[in-house]
Amino acid sequence: MLARNAESLFWIGRYVERADDTARIMDVAVHQLLEDSTVDPDRTCRQLLRVLGFAEPPGVLDVSTVVDLIAFDRQGQGSIVDSVAHARENARGAREVTSSEMWECLNATYNGLAERKRAAQRLGPHEFFRYVEERAAMFAGLADSTLSRDDGYRFLLLGRSIERVDMVVRLLLSRAGDRPGSPTWATVLRSVGGHDTYLRTYRGALDASLVLEFMLLDRLFPRSVFFAISEAERCLGALDRHPHSRIGARDEAQRLLGRARSELEFLAPGRLLEDLQTRLQSLQEMCRQVGEAIALQYFHAAPWVAWTDAGAAQGETIVEGEL
Repeated sequence: MLARNAESLFWIGRYVERADDTARIMDVAVHQLLEDSTVDPDRTCRQLLRVLGFAEPPGVLDVSTVVDLIAFDRQGQGSIVDSVAHARENARGAREVTSSEMWECLNATYNGLAERKRAAQRLGPHEFFRYVEERAAMFAGLADSTLSRDDGYRFLLLGRSIERVDMVVRLLLSRAGDRPGSPTWATVLRSVGGHDTYLRTYRGALDASLVLEFMLLDRLFPRSVFFAISEAERCLGALDRHPHSRIGARDEAQRLLGRARSELEFLAPGRLLEDLQTRLQSLQEMCRQVGEAIALQYFHAAPWVAWTDAGAAQGETIVEGEL
């Protein structure tokens, strides 16, 4: 597979997942702001911006300002519209390794954003967020049903899994200081679409330690950190052309993911709340380092052809160097 196609698929997976997770987080947060009069809008809005990695503008913030910035801003790095646009552009450049259905889904999603923005201005932002969530689910379904389980699919899934870990960790970091019995933990579960599954798993008991256990360690819930890290690790293992090394993982990305997965897997019971913020920050840093390691290993960081001036002193012609 060409490196540029692999990189495009990797970033399609990341951008679609980023748009989906951002829409989920915003949908729940905006609903809470509009329904709960005890919530401080400015504080909650600033918390949202920190979670999603946006710079905090000056002045008092309200729901409308934050929705415009996080959802609709076309120049904002990380906004929903920006993420969908980047996913579409990557798909445009990698048509030979994506299915027609995937391209049509992303293209139609992008073209429908303007109309959904107008609907959100009339009926409320939920209309826009629900549209993004549904289209992201459609894209994931089309990718699963129309792509061969080859290297291209693995790069798409790899990008989605790493982005999922990063977004869930960001969400948990925003609640790291909340009381164990705070009702905001239910909001966290709704933000990842795991509220109903959590209630079935723990018989309705809402407690911070159980919520963290579910979102960080659960082996069956697809949006848990452990599940996503394991999925990314499997993808990298399948991409490894020499998997039977006598000294373990040889690649930096595999080492980073394996270490993070082992630390979560063998964490002693009842220790999740201890140094929670440090653990979450370590996972977030791991995502950044894994992204850089994957880019260095699989994607071209230099021009396609390196030209050398070998023998110019002897009047020889410039020759093509090694790729």
